[in-house]
Amino acid sequence: MRRNLAARIGVWSTHHRRTAVLGWLLFVVLAAGIGGATGMVEMSAAENGAGDSARAEQILQDAGLTKPAGELVMVSATAAGDWKAATGALTDAVEKTGEVRDLAEPVPSEDGKDALITFAMRGDARTAPDRVQPVLDAVAAVAKDHPDVEIHQFGEASAGKWLGDLLADDFRRAEFTAVPLALGILLVAFGAVVAALLPVGLALTACLAAFGLLSLASHQLHLFQTTYSVMFLMGFAVGVDYCLFYLRRERDERAAGRDAETALRIAAATSGRAVLVSGLTVMVAMGGMFLSGLLLFKGFALATIIVVFIAMLGSVTVLPALLSWLGDRVDAGRIPLLGPRTARHGSRRGTHGDQGGSHGDRRGSHGGRSSGRIVGRVLGPVLARPRLFAAAATLLLLALAAPALGMKTETLGLEKQFGSDSQLSVAHRTITESFPGGPAPALVVVKAADITAPAIGKALAGFDNVTVHRDRGIAEIEVPLPDGTAGLTELRERRLPAAFDGTGAQAYVTGEIAGSVDFNDQLRRGIVPVFTFITAVTFLLMLFCFRSYVIAVTSIILNLLSVAAAYGVMTAVFQHGWGASLIGSEGVGAIEAWMPLFVLVVLFGLSMDYHVFVVSRIREARGAGLDNREAIETGIRRTAGAVTGAAAIMVAVFAVFGTLSMQDMQQMGVGLAVAVLLDATVVRMVLLPSVMLLLGERNWRTPRGLSRLPSLEHDEPAPRTGGSPVGVA
Repeated sequence: MRRNLAARIGVWSTHHRRTAVLGWLLFVVLAAGIGGATGMVEMSAAENGAGDSARAEQILQDAGLTKPAGELVMVSATAAGDWKAATGALTDAVEKTGEVRDLAEPVPSEDGKDALITFAMRGDARTAPDRVQPVLDAVAAVAKDHPDVEIHQFGEASAGKWLGDLLADDFRRAEFTAVPLALGILLVAFGAVVAALLPVGLALTACLAAFGLLSLASHQLHLFQTTYSVMFLMGFAVGVDYCLFYLRRERDERAAGRDAETALRIAAATSGRAVLVSGLTVMVAMGGMFLSGLLLFKGFALATIIVVFIAMLGSVTVLPALLSWLGDRVDAGRIPLLGPRTARHGSRRGTHGDQGGSHGDRRGSHGGRSSGRIVGRVLGPVLARPRLFAAAATLLLLALAAPALGMKTETLGLEKQFGSDSQLSVAHRTITESFPGGPAPALVVVKAADITAPAIGKALAGFDNVTVHRDRGIAEIEVPLPDGTAGLTELRERRLPAAFDGTGAQAYVTGEIAGSVDFNDQLRRGIVPVFTFITAVTFLLMLFCFRSYVIAVTSIILNLLSVAAAYGVMTAVFQHGWGASLIGSEGVGAIEAWMPLFVLVVLFGLSMDYHVFVVSRIREARGAGLDNREAIETGIRRTAGAVTGAAAIMVAVFAVFGTLSMQDMQQMGVGLAVAVLLDATVVRMVLLPSVMLLLGERNWRTPRGLSRLPSLEHDEPAPRTGGSPVGVA
């Protein structure tokens, strides 16, 4: 009988161990080295935006009028005018740094107790955060010498400096926390040091190679600054999971008495195939983000596709080569009382283990007796009353999803990203209260063939803070927006048309508020094609994989329930603040604009990890002659240990990101962690078996019209060594 692709790759790797392992190491070293030498290219403001705000940024960029990094410093006194000595010292100190330009005279507030000083950093705005430290030191020195006043600073350079330092610290913390957590979970799952180190080592090397390739790719497709964090989050979790599925199956087959070569061949043909199907599904689902129309999501898509492909490649090539070389030494470093009992004693069982292995289809010994007992306590009642548990699980997920009906999205400013008590947020809030619209003014960019034409001059005269660049045919108008989005709407729909209609000039508005509004508008337009693409692709992949439209439709519905529940939890925690303090966060009144689409795509992909793995084992048991109920029970029990371990690792890694400093990383971490937890428990252990039991034989019917479709299944039966045959899916 022919072998499937995963089986052929696994057999080749075991027969060419040296080539597979050395080839992998050479690939990782070259990719990381070349990528590190070239460096990453970040996207510009124009590339990161959408709509009119992106057009305005592009006009300025094309004309070489990139705006310098602006800074605001507010001095507050207890009485009107008492700030004069401090502002005088402050302007002198800042000017002496040689790093600033356009230093303006202090502007008093309405009550006279506050004064605002504005200036800009010299040089390229993109590198201003690297050069702002002398200015920060100067401001801090003046604040120390004048304890009778309060001084607050906010601006692009100071916020960028804060953000860069914070991201670096957060990323190191994520790495140093996520890796030990995953290693600890794997030690519990396998009970052996070597077996636990293999998935972690392969996942880290996959991430390292992906970092290098992404850096190379960034020279063609520019990236957002958090893309590396997203890549590590996805790559490490997926890489460990894929290796865990493969290694767990190989260990189970060895525990059942298979010889080493047979166990590896079965693992390659079953779990290896599940890894290929799951990885392909994740990559294609991520490709849907290219349809969003936003460069941010294209970067996320490219990053996740690269790292998932490399993790998948390592799992089906270098992992079987290492397992073939290690043999039973993979259990070296055995830790007493940890790991499944079958793995600890299986090597002594010989052919008798085959008998236990075949009977284990019904009692779940492949997942370990303890996990089998736990799953049995849950699965027994579920299969006894499938309608009740299907309804209860659905109602639970819908209840968790309910808050998402009121979800609001916006591009969170830096003042919301760091929490209300951070120095940056306090400065922004304080300046905004005394000088409304000051930290986030709108910038109107006017472009005309003749910017000096009388009609245009008359229109410009109706605005304050106008800068005209005659040689470039461009004018810039800075407009405070104390009313936020309402002020932006008034500016775009009334003031600008009234001033510039009929003049032949183009007028576009950019700035923090305008950028957020335009980004949200593009997201709303882009989510429909993205959603259509990933649901269609998921349906087709499941159809080809299991040759059942019922399973394909069920997959999509279960995924949507998981995503909806994740949305609801994110909205409740981060928009409304319910329970946010328990995780060291707070409600900010909105969800980061890019988060819903990102979470949708990621969860659609990641849910396939468990779905393909579990349904494949159900299909395997069904192919071995069990009826629908027995096949469901067998498949769930046999995958319980691997799914539990994989979910624990993903939840742990995502939860680490939920503890980081930035609000968007917290939202992403918590949203994904909750969704994976629900998917591995409520969905896979309750909803999936109950729904499949209710559907009965319809799960496995292939309509005549679909019989000619290409199949991703293999038809190689697993070899046996004296016991009952073990079918493979």
